[in-house]
Amino acid sequence: MSDTDTNSDTDSGSGHCQTPDSDGEVADEIAIVSFERKLDTAEEIKRDLADDYDRIDVLTYHGDVFADHWGEYDCFVGLMASGIAMRKTAGLLDDKWEDPAVVVVDEELTWAIPLTGGHHGANQVAHDLSKLGAVPAMTTASEAAGKQGVESKAKALDSHVVNGDSTVATNLAVLNDELGPVARLDGPKAVLVGDDVTVLKRNGGDGVVLGTGSVSGAKKAQFLTAWEQALDDADCDWDDVDFVATGTRKADEPGMLDAAEEIGAGVVYFEKETLTEFEGPTPSRSKELIGWPGIAEASAIAGGRDHELVVEKRRYDDAVTVAVGR
Repeated sequence: MSDTDTNSDTDSGSGHCQTPDSDGEVADEIAIVSFERKLDTAEEIKRDLADDYDRIDVLTYHGDVFADHWGEYDCFVGLMASGIAMRKTAGLLDDKWEDPAVVVVDEELTWAIPLTGGHHGANQVAHDLSKLGAVPAMTTASEAAGKQGVESKAKALDSHVVNGDSTVATNLAVLNDELGPVARLDGPKAVLVGDDVTVLKRNGGDGVVLGTGSVSGAKKAQFLTAWEQALDDADCDWDDVDFVATGTRKADEPGMLDAAEEIGAGVVYFEKETLTEFEGPTPSRSKELIGWPGIAEASAIAGGRDHELVVEKRRYDDAVTVAVGR
């Protein structure tokens, strides 16, 4: 699901949640590599990021430290000059889908720079280092352009990329505003694709989707309260949430994005046509007034694996509407 990775769009035919997957697109286990003189700073980083990761170890630097632990962690954080980390890891690199990500942060915690694996954990870790005051220096093309690459879309959809080589073409299409929404196919079905089609496969589990509508300017706390009450109604908790779903017309709601980041979930934006296809049972004035079906129920149904509405829409604090889908 963190940074701009919390944005996505999907469609059933057009179109930090930190769940590890086989492609290593999310960093869950990291190692902080530090010279002995900066071990106190390394321990500070470990303390401040402890709640965000399954495992954080501090390793004292020596010449072979990266080689000795290569493949043991999702991401290395080098508390050192970038040149040192580059020289010591360059010869270890083999495949971006298999290699651990590498981030460097200077000793004063001013800059956090992803060196390799930007879309495979490094950007995520660099963003998290901003909690300590470091400025994340993202150089991947999609982030530099303020757009979302397909790896980021995969994380927001709680899925992973099956055919990694395709992302060169599809991310170029993202940069040129040519990709369009993610098409969703429900099986059983056989699909024949070309080299320039990225296939996303949903991760395991049987979670729920928080279909969400809101008034403009709703606050982070209002979203969190609404979601929590809706999950209680569904006899679920935060760990059961696959992602938050809404309509594209709600794409500029910072309160929703902040709340999703708080719970580690992605936000998926559905087009109007998709929501119309999956319109919920509860009447909504928005269809009469602006032609959109009720966003909360339609989003919950469209986003769910089984297109099933678990909890019909509830309105909270006259600000946020939530439905739960599966």
